[in-house]
Amino acid sequence: MKRQIQFDYQDPLELIWIRAAAKMGMEVARDDTVFASWDGEGTLRIGTPETLDKDDSVAQMVFHEICHALVEGPDAFPRPDWGLDISNRAQRVREHACLRLQAALADQFQLRRFLAATTDFRAYYDRIPAEPLAGQGDDDPAIPLAAVGWERAQQGPWAQPLDSALRSTAAIAKIVAGHAHATSLWRQADAE
Repeated sequence: MKRQIQFDYQDPLELIWIRAAAKMGMEVARDDTVFASWDGEGTLRIGTPETLDKDDSVAQMVFHEICHALVEGPDAFPRPDWGLDISNRAQRVREHACLRLQAALADQFQLRRFLAATTDFRAYYDRIPAEPLAGQGDDDPAIPLAAVGWERAQQGPWAQPLDSALRSTAAIAKIVAGHAHATSLWRQADAE
């Protein structure tokens, strides 16, 4: 007799971040034709495991896209990919602002390395100083843009789901880090 399977396993961080995204008006769908893409109509498409890097997670990818939305603001919500074209060198400052915001938010919970950005922008992310929002626009023109995103993250309808997702991620990471092997991304949550 074949066993009837009634339940499926889901990664706890996926559950946390997909629910946070839903509270922010974003449905997360997995799609093997994209890395990450916002359609401007409510669906955030995240690549499938075989299309992502080994150190990518749904949690990290959703968090990054939330940071894009916070930097770009409510007017960007109905625009595909938040109105960004990162192949346009003039718009790269907006990607850098997203990364600074991502680092600043993750730092509150010692998750900067665990929720680090990937792709070709990782080198910039790794150079972000201990205080990602400190300095003037003369230091890095991304700083004022990231600071506006920070303000949006602290108040309004997205503040609570984002804070809850980060807190829950930190709690899980603290438990798992001690059980992970030396090269596991989970160990990065324990290394900060």
